[in-house]
Amino acid sequence: MKNIVSIIVALLVGLAGGYAIRGQIGGALPSAAPIAANKNAQPNPNAAPPGSDQIYKVIVGDGPSVGPADARVTIVEFSDFQCPFCSRVVDTVKQIEKTYGNDVRIIFKNNPLPFHSDAPGAAKASVAAWKQGKFWEMHDAMFAAQKIPDGLKQPGLEKIAKDIGLDVEKFKADIANADTQQLINSDVTQARQLGANGTPSFFINGAKVAGAMPFESFKTVIDAAMKRADAKIATGTPRSQVYDALIRDGLTQAPAPKDQPQQAPQAQAKKIDLDSTAPTKGGKNPKVAIVMWSDFQCPFCGRVEPTVKQIMDTYKDDVSVEWKNQPLPFHPNAMPAAKAAMAAHKQGKFWAMHDLMFAGQQQLGDAKYEEWAKEAGVDIARWKKDMAAPELEAAIKKDMAEGAAAGANGTPAFFVNGKFISGAQPFDAFKTVIDAQIAKANDELKKGTPAAKLYETLVAANVKEAGSAPAPGAPAADAAPVKIDVGNSPARGGKNAAVTVVIWSDFQCPYCSRVEPTINQLRTEYGDKVKWVWKNQPLPFHPNAMPAAEAAMAAGDQGKFWEMHDKLFENQQKLGPDLYDQLAKEIGLDLNKFHDSISSGKHKAEISADMAAGAAAGAGGTPTFFINGHKLVGAQPADAFKQVIDAELSHAVAKK
Repeated sequence: MKNIVSIIVALLVGLAGGYAIRGQIGGALPSAAPIAANKNAQPNPNAAPPGSDQIYKVIVGDGPSVGPADARVTIVEFSDFQCPFCSRVVDTVKQIEKTYGNDVRIIFKNNPLPFHSDAPGAAKASVAAWKQGKFWEMHDAMFAAQKIPDGLKQPGLEKIAKDIGLDVEKFKADIANADTQQLINSDVTQARQLGANGTPSFFINGAKVAGAMPFESFKTVIDAAMKRADAKIATGTPRSQVYDALIRDGLTQAPAPKDQPQQAPQAQAKKIDLDSTAPTKGGKNPKVAIVMWSDFQCPFCGRVEPTVKQIMDTYKDDVSVEWKNQPLPFHPNAMPAAKAAMAAHKQGKFWAMHDLMFAGQQQLGDAKYEEWAKEAGVDIARWKKDMAAPELEAAIKKDMAEGAAAGANGTPAFFVNGKFISGAQPFDAFKTVIDAQIAKANDELKKGTPAAKLYETLVAANVKEAGSAPAPGAPAADAAPVKIDVGNSPARGGKNAAVTVVIWSDFQCPYCSRVEPTINQLRTEYGDKVKWVWKNQPLPFHPNAMPAAEAAMAAGDQGKFWEMHDKLFENQQKLGPDLYDQLAKEIGLDLNKFHDSISSGKHKAEISADMAAGAAAGAGGTPTFFINGHKLVGAQPADAFKQVIDAELSHAVAKK
């Protein structure tokens, strides 16, 4: 029992190490895997070690490794070279190597997260270096390069390759080799199957440990794994076969959370109105209309483009595809690229521009946009004027807000006659849905439904068929509300509103920025029925988050918190002292008072108190919302909020 308690304490302390996640619901920092103590446990060499209640069958394959193949403990690490938490744990892994020597083998697998724009290129570079026998040299140098501006972009990677003695031309050729990407894809697929959706994730003789944990946390689990290995060896299992024996009956994929059963994408449906002004290709009266939200800098959006082409080639006029912009805030080239494409759209050249930009995705930039625009055949003077027009950006932001409301919080996101498909799925995933929809369309046509009414009819049927399942991340109906003291925190909305939404947020967090259009939509819909309260939660790995929070609170001293709040999120990619002064002038602040407030540090204690209160309430990551005390995590679609808000409003009416 004492051992179990020590593990729990160690892993809870380790939560401070952080954990970056992948998926639709982003920004929140999940806790380590729960630790279950089994009172009936017997000395069993195949039992799961402390620190995990599951053993996973993790195939090591042929990849970068250090340590002997017959080590008593094998650690498989899924990592991302741009992830700050992965960088933080590098020294810990080296300490493990030094402490355990030949008793431990470490296997490295790539899991580049989609919101780290330099991670895919760095992953390729690591594979290319491995092919020349210098993976670990590249590994160490790339993690060190995280702190160097553009250190993980192609010129920086080539410099590292040269510095560590690689054949640079072979290195570049291997990066471009399709086999390299295939190796990475294999790692990523395995990570997803095992539930290693964030980085870093470790499997210690099959037992999962998530996050940048301290050495003591790893040591506890490794020591337990050693005992299991020794028990196997004592029964006659050769050391070279110990790992395979221990994981033989392990899980090959992560189980769905018991309280959140997984739902197939096609089981979700949403009423999406078609937009006659949006870029569209395919049939004029199709049997299947696909609305896609996408981002020109998103690697997964680039990856799915051949699939979209295959769909169009296969189904021809039976299918149409409508484009919607969803430039993600952590992709700095995504919004300018969207503007360039939509300006080309005004001259009927969207798809030509679209194809050129995805083909040259790694070269996105102002110079290339104009080059591609010329190649697409647009009038350049008119194109430049349209691209600079505020109406164009407003139209793109309208797409973004509609996408957030529909649940298209990640890219690419597709609605096939309203049926939701998330991510860069293979052709067969689309084919299953499209074929079923064409069959339904044919039935409707036989009934006499006009072709022009097919989409409306089929979407309505799909939404009805899907029902009203709770939105992902919505709290359970019987979840006990958390008591939140709003204090003197910035607030807007109804002073005596029946519903209070307390937001823990971070001005540098991309997910916090992404949810802002949804919050504004809800403010418009509910008016004074809802009060919105701000709490600061600047995450430690966002260097601009604390200064931005101080700037916002300093603006609040002059009654302009929300004006500063809005502008900080609008200019999230430019956060810094110069921007704070610029925005202070724009919203009419007294600059001397503004500077005095920041330099005095008067709001640091208040911000720290917000952070401590958030941690105590369970707001471990951003954004986290408490709707009359009911917790909602991440950049959720509007329906997730409405579900809780409407229930609370109904309760308020019932009490009267």
